[in-house]
Amino acid sequence: MFKSIQWKLVLMFVLLILAVMLAFGAFLQNRISVFYHNNFRSAMTLAFSRELTNKLEEAVRTGDGLNALTQELATYSGRMGISSDRSYYILSRRTGEFLAGSDNVTDLEIERTDNILAAMAGKAGDKVEPYRDYLDYAVVAGEEYIVYVRDNKEQMLELIRAIYSILAQALIAGILISMILGFFLSRTITRPISNLTRKAASLARGNFDTKIDLKANDEIGTLASTFNHMTAMVKSSMEEIAKEKNKLETMFRYMTDGIMAFDINQRAMHINPAAKEMLGIEDDGEGIAFDSYFETLNADICMAQMLYIDQQATVERRVDVGGKNFKAYFATFEVAEDKLSGVIVVLQDITEAQRLDMSRREFVANVSHELRTPLTTIKSYAETLLDTAPDGEERRFLDVINREVDRMTRIVKDLLTLSSLDNQKLVLSFQNFSLEELLRDITAKMSIEAKNHKHEMVFFPSTAIPDLYGDRDRLEQVVTNILSNALKYTPDGGKIEVYAGYLYNEAYIKIKDNGIGIKQQDLPRVFERFYRADKARSRERGGTGLGLAIARNFIELHGGTIKIDSEYGKGTEVLIKLPVKTSSEP
Repeated sequence: MFKSIQWKLVLMFVLLILAVMLAFGAFLQNRISVFYHNNFRSAMTLAFSRELTNKLEEAVRTGDGLNALTQELATYSGRMGISSDRSYYILSRRTGEFLAGSDNVTDLEIERTDNILAAMAGKAGDKVEPYRDYLDYAVVAGEEYIVYVRDNKEQMLELIRAIYSILAQALIAGILISMILGFFLSRTITRPISNLTRKAASLARGNFDTKIDLKANDEIGTLASTFNHMTAMVKSSMEEIAKEKNKLETMFRYMTDGIMAFDINQRAMHINPAAKEMLGIEDDGEGIAFDSYFETLNADICMAQMLYIDQQATVERRVDVGGKNFKAYFATFEVAEDKLSGVIVVLQDITEAQRLDMSRREFVANVSHELRTPLTTIKSYAETLLDTAPDGEERRFLDVINREVDRMTRIVKDLLTLSSLDNQKLVLSFQNFSLEELLRDITAKMSIEAKNHKHEMVFFPSTAIPDLYGDRDRLEQVVTNILSNALKYTPDGGKIEVYAGYLYNEAYIKIKDNGIGIKQQDLPRVFERFYRADKARSRERGGTGLGLAIARNFIELHGGTIKIDSEYGKGTEVLIKLPVKTSSEP
């Protein structure tokens, strides 16, 4: 019953009346108690004035002190308010024992209260303790006696009980009135809310023409007006969403790239016709699960990797289906902010591009092979003519021919190396060797050229490096190539630093210079074949644009990585990481 707002409002009225009455009763009880206690202390202080205390002391000094004291107190009992609820007692000041009293009791055990102890010490015992079920007051009467007055609070308790009885009657009447008023008042709120609820349910069923006719100017009227505005906005938004959905479905249906969308439970949400044709999917793909499906395609990817490791990254994989080659791009998408909702897959058919690239590489390899013989012939003839040519114009032309033949030979050699790498025909000679010794040899050999350009070349082995298992000659070629680039692109008088060390089971080589640097837009392409960031300077210094491409291939064949960071005008840093393993490891 109390799930209804109407009855909740009624309950709130009842609880409010109950809380007010209880608080008022507690306050009233407290004030009565305070008044009664203060009144008792004031009455006792007034009763035991100096006049009475002097008379009590005179009565004590007579021959029969106790009887005289009793008679004197009986005379002033009305002044002290002695009644059936309030009595006085005469106690021994030395021991606190009962001697006589107004109750005509001959033997009475009286608790030694704080006030009695104060009187035994010669002080007035007028301390009020509200938590006790009685009131007491004690004064000294001579050297031997204590007059002790005690009230059992019965009058105060009767008054409080009478007040609580009145409050209980008022509470019952207040609850009945609040229930009746609350019921009728709450209907003025719940009736419009019920109407609003029905209209909202109609809106949830898709009836966006729902409106509420309520002319009130209160908060309910404002809510109804806001609801009508919200209905109009929802209708507009749903129409816009439907329009965008139709637009996207049309785009997905007719685009040449394949699109697949999976939710976080790995179920296929959408597969466009291009993806179905590429992957040979005949039905709607409802039974496709992300992990199991791409495992059959040998894509080496799983949903957990995308959701928890590569959340912000785009992962690229190669997929071969039915003799065709596809490039698959995997990326997460969000429906709500900071809440991943699934993974989208974009498929591109690269079969023709692969074929053309293979043809291009074969052409480059064939041309390179064909160029070796004529280049050798040209060089031999040029060198023969140089031996006999006199100094002058002729000899200068022959020098140019000889240098250009050397440059062409280097290009052909690099192209043949890349061709061997592409066709996986290059055989590496792996062995255990000292990386620190290799780097010392390389820097020592290249220090002569560095001095010719007034460069400072230094080598810093930061930690002890275990022996590497790899092709020493190929790694020497990589480091030499990078150091040559540092020498070429660092103005005279520069500094080239070579660092090496061992960290996290990897050996690293860091080559740092303060040369001309590389522009940020060129950094992503520095490992591409024939790409040169500064083309004019590269041609001037004999660069082919193949050295870094070859270096990356050699490093990857060793299971390592190579990375270049640079700031234009300030210098370049190349970082190579190689796994440390022995010849017994795979």
